[in-house]
Amino acid sequence: MKLSIIIPVLNEAKSLPALLSSIKDQDFTDYEVIVADNNSTDETIKIAKEAGCKIVAGGMPAVGRNNGAKVAKGKYLLFLDADVILSGNFINDALAEMEYKEIKVATCSIIPISDKMIDAILHEVVNTYIFLTQYFYPHAPGFCILITKKLHEKINGFDESLKLAEDHDYVKRAENEGKFRLLQKPKIFVSIRRLKTDGRLNVSTKYLLCELYRMMLGEVKTDAFKYKFGHHQE
Repeated sequence: MKLSIIIPVLNEAKSLPALLSSIKDQDFTDYEVIVADNNSTDETIKIAKEAGCKIVAGGMPAVGRNNGAKVAKGKYLLFLDADVILSGNFINDALAEMEYKEIKVATCSIIPISDKMIDAILHEVVNTYIFLTQYFYPHAPGFCILITKKLHEKINGFDESLKLAEDHDYVKRAENEGKFRLLQKPKIFVSIRRLKTDGRLNVSTKYLLCELYRMMLGEVKTDAFKYKFGHHQE
């Protein structure tokens, strides 16, 4: 099998169908979808099963991603969040670029599902930062990371002890063993629900402080930033 798509979830009945539909609409069939569920109480599991997904036990995102990877059969692993949507031909474009450029771990540019100029600006700032730092201090949002399974296993997956930015730590460690890049052609559409729930200024400030924390003190192993998984669904 070429690709395993791994999605950690917690009560994602509203968001998951759109993602699964965007996967099904891809001009690519050699894949499996693995849903790592953190005890959802809505119809998330029913939706996933009806779509033919494999279900595994989840937890916090790092736990869910690692659990999904353990049963994955694909040569490549694509980690997504439930509230994203793939652009047309995303998978073919991503895998083609990975193989042509001999990339081992990657992410792509993000486009907010919003018509507000402020959201476009905030996400373009993120895209620019990822682009500028890709060669010496790689970053990748956990909602879109593509990696070879061999490299995932070599670095022992995501660090489940981290409280925040485990995705950036993951690609930083992976880059030490294989080439990391921001893919050029594929794009991913992302929900702005966290920005709506927590506030754009609060979210931006939190992640800026988190980045400064990592630079000065190392990876985030405390609850200093009080991250909650799925709180925007409450």
